[in-house]
Amino acid sequence: MSPYSPLPKGWVRLLRLLPPPGDKSRIECQLITCSLFDSRRTHSYEALSYVWGLEKSKEPIWIDGNELSIGANLHTALSHLRDCFVERILWIDAICINQRDNIEKGHQVESMAKIYAQASRVIVWLGEAADGSNHALEAIRRAAEEQDIDFSIYKTRQQASFAPSNRQLINSKINNVDQQAVLTLLEREWFQRIWVLQEVAAARHVLIKCGPAEIDGYAFCSGLSALSLSYEKRPHLQGLIPPIAYLIRGAVFRPKYEGDEISRQDRFSLNIRPLCELVDMYHTHKATVLLDKVYALLSMSNDDPYAAGLEPNYEAAWRDVFRKLVQFCLSDQISINTWDRAEVAVIEAKGYILGEVFSAGEDATEHDRQNQDATRRDRQYVDIAWKNAPSYVDMEEKQNYRFTFQASAKAVKEGDVICLLQGASRPMIIRLCNDFSTIIIITFPLADDLQKWSASVTTFPTDLLLVWDWNEPQRKSPGGEDYGKLISSREVANCPVAECQCLHDLDKITRLWNFGLLLNRTERYEKAIKNLRKAVEVYGTREGLGNVDKTDLDHGFWREVDEEALRIMDDLLIDNKGADMEGKYKEHGQTPLSWAAEIGYEAVVRLLVEKGASVEARDSSSGQTPLLWAAANGHEAVVRLLVEKGATIEAKDNSSGQTPLS
Repeated sequence: MSPYSPLPKGWVRLLRLLPPPGDKSRIECQLITCSLFDSRRTHSYEALSYVWGLEKSKEPIWIDGNELSIGANLHTALSHLRDCFVERILWIDAICINQRDNIEKGHQVESMAKIYAQASRVIVWLGEAADGSNHALEAIRRAAEEQDIDFSIYKTRQQASFAPSNRQLINSKINNVDQQAVLTLLEREWFQRIWVLQEVAAARHVLIKCGPAEIDGYAFCSGLSALSLSYEKRPHLQGLIPPIAYLIRGAVFRPKYEGDEISRQDRFSLNIRPLCELVDMYHTHKATVLLDKVYALLSMSNDDPYAAGLEPNYEAAWRDVFRKLVQFCLSDQISINTWDRAEVAVIEAKGYILGEVFSAGEDATEHDRQNQDATRRDRQYVDIAWKNAPSYVDMEEKQNYRFTFQASAKAVKEGDVICLLQGASRPMIIRLCNDFSTIIIITFPLADDLQKWSASVTTFPTDLLLVWDWNEPQRKSPGGEDYGKLISSREVANCPVAECQCLHDLDKITRLWNFGLLLNRTERYEKAIKNLRKAVEVYGTREGLGNVDKTDLDHGFWREVDEEALRIMDDLLIDNKGADMEGKYKEHGQTPLSWAAEIGYEAVVRLLVEKGASVEARDSSSGQTPLLWAAANGHEAVVRLLVEKGATIEAKDNSSGQTPLS
């Protein structure tokens, strides 16, 4: 007999966990129904956050005398949660929702954020004690206590005057055995699941349990911060733990539920952060159903993704939902390719390069390491070197700029590039790979100068091919295949001529060419010349492509940018000017622009300047500028072009001090 009766919309069931009559007695419960949502306050029940575990592993409990099979992990949790003397009131999704009633399940899942928000406490169940978990929790507790955490905060949690950032953090020592135990504890599946984020994001108080041991959520996060754990051998934890610690730590500062969360068109939201920032922080967390990687974050966002068609719909195809999310987060002026059962998007966009990361990490100086407070260990720091900043930015004082922002799923590294996509409201961070770039962070913080600078950008000269991978490790697709196969399988127009591969060949060549221009824009000149030369070489092997009449509409569609690049490659092959690109760089340390200026190739000079190449860039060995090379070789048209583009006519080389005029 089923323990469930019909549940009115807007009502919930709560589980009354009864005391056992003996140590090994079966688990006895009762279900009660009530309407929580009409009340605008927190209630005296606890909500459980846990991992369901394997479907085939089941154990029985009894509800109002009726047997119900539940997961083994939940059964163990109930065994540890039931009190010997008093009953306990809980909300647990697997029991309080009739899992065989899809209509009820849909209504209840939509209300889960509110259910957790109205609970007096959220209990995080990590599983049974194992692999030194008791030692791990004790080490974390000791570290928290050593920081002299003021637990009276719980009595004054609504006082805005409490400022943990004013407290000094003294790094606690931890032996290797305890450190390994802590890291093993953090490897547990609970920290990897996407739905648990919403559960602790809604919580007003978090209690973490592992077997019989338990610790307050705020103390857990403070202790982790104090231990200064090394994630060197488990790098995936660096993208998982700090962002979720940010949510657990915040529970103690949330006021008791008073209905102050955002509601738009009957949509309840916890008002945590914009959806794009949440995606940055949590996109590598796991979900059995891919759609949940988006839907689990909606009730946490403080913007309105429903307006972009992202409301929960489990009939929708993943590739369509993923495409909508990418467009919502990045820009409506990009081309997006997604696939079913793949958590990877391939994006083509126009962009503007703003700068480059020259250092990054959890903390950047010894002073920071000695004085960081508990709230800063879930943050990351990047130092940026700006490129081509506008005149109103003080280049002397702000050539290098430090940003501090919330830890994301992927760590920023030295050499990553900051760029602004056409149509985007905020810059992003990308990592240059082979003939494409991977997306690291989509929501770079906007300081006053950066916001003003971004708003002033009107031209986007750089063609970008971007891969956004929601899996770990990076640079691998879900099937273990290289990104190259996904990039090649994206939507590329087919030539109308039977068996003609010209447009696919064109795609390969222009990818190399455009990536070479991007490398040049980021001042990676040696790699830039190699890519440009490789593009010319590959183009030279495609005899059929070089002979195609690009103006023949019956043959295929040729983009204007492709025609320009191919025309230049045609000329380079005919004049054999492409053969010596790399040799010239090795001989003189030339930039691509200097190489083109030296041989007087006006078309290449014009293209490089239009794509953002600096007319003032100096060769690494001689210190000559492009204008010096053009003037020395008598290339009048190139000289005129460079001067028109702002080249300094008084520039001197390093060896003889000559100027272009001399």
